[in-house]
Amino acid sequence: MVEVIVEIPRGSFLKRGSSGRVDFVSPLPCPFNYGSVPDYIGLEGDLLDALILGPRLPAGTRKRVRVWGAVTFVDRGMADDKLICCDYFPDAAQREAVLRFFCFYAKCKGMLNIWRGRPGRNACEGWCEAAEALGRAKPRDHSWRGPPLDY
Repeated sequence: MVEVIVEIPRGSFLKRGSSGRVDFVSPLPCPFNYGSVPDYIGLEGDLLDALILGPRLPAGTRKRVRVWGAVTFVDRGMADDKLICCDYFPDAAQREAVLRFFCFYAKCKGMLNIWRGRPGRNACEGWCEAAEALGRAKPRDHSWRGPPLDY
């Protein structure tokens, strides 16, 4: 179980980062609640990303939820794992929908990064075990002051 803070409610068009700043406005609504785990730092130096499947949750919601797996995502050449969380084991159709979303998102993020002049590979590399993604993350300590790069 991890605690997730919802930054982007399901159905929202605004993509916010862990700082709360708007990163971009999406042409499509987010299909799940998206946020971060405040206790862990991902490999790219920002809070570890997590999504919560299920009904829409308000921005700012803090929820302890079970982690069932993760999507290995690459943004500008940096690994950026996304924990997949919910109160029940996601079925095959839900897992496939999550992967399809992140494959599409990687293409969109790649185009946005080109427009912003931020080079590097963008890709969805597939599903992995939750323990694998959590093992790559670092526990957050008092010295963390935010992500080292603009996203």
